[in-house]
Amino acid sequence: MEKANLNGLKTFGFNSKIELIDFAVSKKKILIAINAHKIINSDVETREIINANIGYPDGHGAIMALKNKNIHSIKIPGCELWLDIINYLDSNTSYYLIGGKQNVIEQVVIKLKKEFVNINIINHRNGFISNIDQEADLLNDIKKHKPDVIFVAMGSPRQELLMQKIQKMHSALFLGLGGSFDVYTGNVKRAPKIWVKLNLEWAYRWLCEPKLRTKRNLDLFKFLYLLKRNKL
Repeated sequence: MEKANLNGLKTFGFNSKIELIDFAVSKKKILIAINAHKIINSDVETREIINANIGYPDGHGAIMALKNKNIHSIKIPGCELWLDIINYLDSNTSYYLIGGKQNVIEQVVIKLKKEFVNINIINHRNGFISNIDQEADLLNDIKKHKPDVIFVAMGSPRQELLMQKIQKMHSALFLGLGGSFDVYTGNVKRAPKIWVKLNLEWAYRWLCEPKLRTKRNLDLFKFLYLLKRNKL
């Protein structure tokens, strides 16, 4: 697979999800979704984490920017990728889940065990880590259980910062999931398939959450301006 520098972010292009999963498993790195917002807004610390790991094109903006660098890639939504990883890896793989409210993470575990009967979830906890002691307890628990794959759904950059801390003391495949647990449990609805197919998922979210999404989506116009002028 090829990679490009997108405004300081090392981003890989992949021809398939399987290519990405095989590459990620072999490297045991943090998988980080790259989209237009992240390309133009990542700070120095976030860039360092991404560039030391595997940035993959989660949004259509990242696909456009890679194409501008003559690199072909499919779009790989993180809200689908974590389930593809579970489906692809064998039943001996162990998982540790972090994120969401307590009732949400419990719903996630129940649904996963129904969907993937032989899944080995060795532990899980909610995403509310409010002090050093709670973080230390989590790190010690992960060190104790030694999971093969760790999913963290806390939103950026909190999830990347936490995964980096865990990575320093335990080698695993990591994937940041943002709000994917809420989508998986039906607490938040994903855009209809036609919107996703037309690369308008961002517009659907904007319509559903105008106050929350307006500032973020205005970044898309800045991104397109910079892309058109080859400044990314």
